[in-house]
Amino acid sequence: MKVFVTGATGWVGSAIITELLAAGHEVLGLARSAEGAELLARRGIAVHRGELSDTDSMAAGARACDGVIHTAFIHDFKDFNAAGETDRAAIAAMGDALAGTGKPLITTSGSALLKHGTVGSEDDGPDRGGPAQHRTASEELTLALAARGVRSSLVRLPPSVHGDGDYGFAPRLVDIARARGVSAYIGDGENRWPAVHRFDAARLYRLVLEHGMAGQRYHAIAEQGVATREIAATIGKELNLPVVSISAAEAPEHFGFLGRFFAADCPASSTQTRQALNWQPTGLKLIEDLALHYFRS
Repeated sequence: MKVFVTGATGWVGSAIITELLAAGHEVLGLARSAEGAELLARRGIAVHRGELSDTDSMAAGARACDGVIHTAFIHDFKDFNAAGETDRAAIAAMGDALAGTGKPLITTSGSALLKHGTVGSEDDGPDRGGPAQHRTASEELTLALAARGVRSSLVRLPPSVHGDGDYGFAPRLVDIARARGVSAYIGDGENRWPAVHRFDAARLYRLVLEHGMAGQRYHAIAEQGVATREIAATIGKELNLPVVSISAAEAPEHFGFLGRFFAADCPASSTQTRQALNWQPTGLKLIEDLALHYFRS
């Protein structure tokens, strides 16, 4: 299968490409810069130049392939709503290009979109009042495309997609602890983050591409919920720093934009996903991975 992969040079997308190639698929990778195009070319990946805001380019990439895996997203923490609208428009363009073909279109969302304080499942829709509501429209559009003859489905990623080389939330927490001289958690630290190793997530995308059902949600959740106090304790131990509790009022100043995410209690289940696709995560758990890979000079 020839697969159009957006976010092809990103943390998750690059792992997906490795997984697809190993399974015998062909990849057309989206690149928005000359540097990204060169990186893909060095891996022997066919390059499609464009960007999310160029809907004509997104549609052309989708039409040229047998399926789409969409992981690109503009992580603009100053304007979540604009980033969400760009994502929705890109999905709409690719959905129009694939309408009536029965081809797979897999988009990406987040488990933090679900109602906090309870264990979210694949059956649960977004919490419209939650902090990740900027992805709600993209989720709804993806599922609606199934009625237009697209084998559309979505994969929800947890806050921590971890592994060697991670540049997401976990290494930012490490950097904040180094800068502040303490490793902090918020309140009692019992709020939970689900997690998955990036290569386990990549394998799930491939399984959804090959076997996923139209109109379905899938959860790339290896660990249902890791207490943030445990994350802070690991960081403190590895950096030889005090581990402290701070109040919710102190969190924005201490953590910056990351405070709203680190305060979230958003455990999630992947029971249905595992049963439907026989997906069994095998990668390191978050705390093990933190200790092994996140404290090199």
